[in-house]
Amino acid sequence: MCTVCGCGEGEVNIEGHAHDHDHDYRLAHSHGFGLNRKRDLHFGHGPAHAHAPGLSQERMVQIEQDILGKNDEFAAANRRWFSERGIFALNLVSSPGSGKTTLLVKTIEALKNRMAVAVVEGDQQTSADADRIRATGAPAIQVNTGKGCHLDAHMVGHALERLAPAEGSLLMIENVGNLVCPAAFDLGEAHKVVILSVTEGEDKPLKYPDMFHAADLMLLSKVDLLPYLNFDVARCIAYARQINPGLQVMQLSATSGGGMTAWLDWLTEGVRTAGASLAKAAEV
Repeated sequence: MCTVCGCGEGEVNIEGHAHDHDHDYRLAHSHGFGLNRKRDLHFGHGPAHAHAPGLSQERMVQIEQDILGKNDEFAAANRRWFSERGIFALNLVSSPGSGKTTLLVKTIEALKNRMAVAVVEGDQQTSADADRIRATGAPAIQVNTGKGCHLDAHMVGHALERLAPAEGSLLMIENVGNLVCPAAFDLGEAHKVVILSVTEGEDKPLKYPDMFHAADLMLLSKVDLLPYLNFDVARCIAYARQINPGLQVMQLSATSGGGMTAWLDWLTEGVRTAGASLAKAAEV
């Protein structure tokens, strides 16, 4: 078991090769539970900010440091690999159903005549999302994590060996749908991009602060549905920036195309900058 996040190890498979701290009182009260905040249970206290039966907080901290330390070594190797090839790599994170894969498909279709794009797809099982990406003509490789609930830098390194993205390209890593565990694992990416759909609650940044603190950009997706929902955009953004004051925010809809231009321009600038760094290094 992964003590950092509590997921099972499972068997990682790369394309067939084995390898809320606080309860919402109002919600509880509205359901007739009548919970008293003083009686709520909090397992996120202590130095480990987590709980595992049979393990002390100190032992959990040590295990987490060992796991993340090793992951950071692989992440640093991935980051060097990207830098040496001028590849702009992004780690896309969200809860399930936020629209990550749809956004990827629409993004690839809009950019495929401008730049090379490749995708690493992370899921516990199936290659359904990788198949959707391949249907656009972009290369993609599926990483199935088994019982694992996140990608790590070692998995991504092996995926890169098989995927071999082109120099000066855009690489998008679609992480397993989970707003908890992927926050802790650096994959070597230039940026974590958290996707939050308006079909979710605007208080998600407060409930899952680690992810929004780790991200550089938040994409508020499915905004074409706002007329049909009770979702406070301003409050959501305020909550997100309460966690991460420097967080950049874009609102978009992959379905209607609204707001996509800003996202595509941001990607284009990232690829240009990564390629310019490569060209500058070659001149030295």
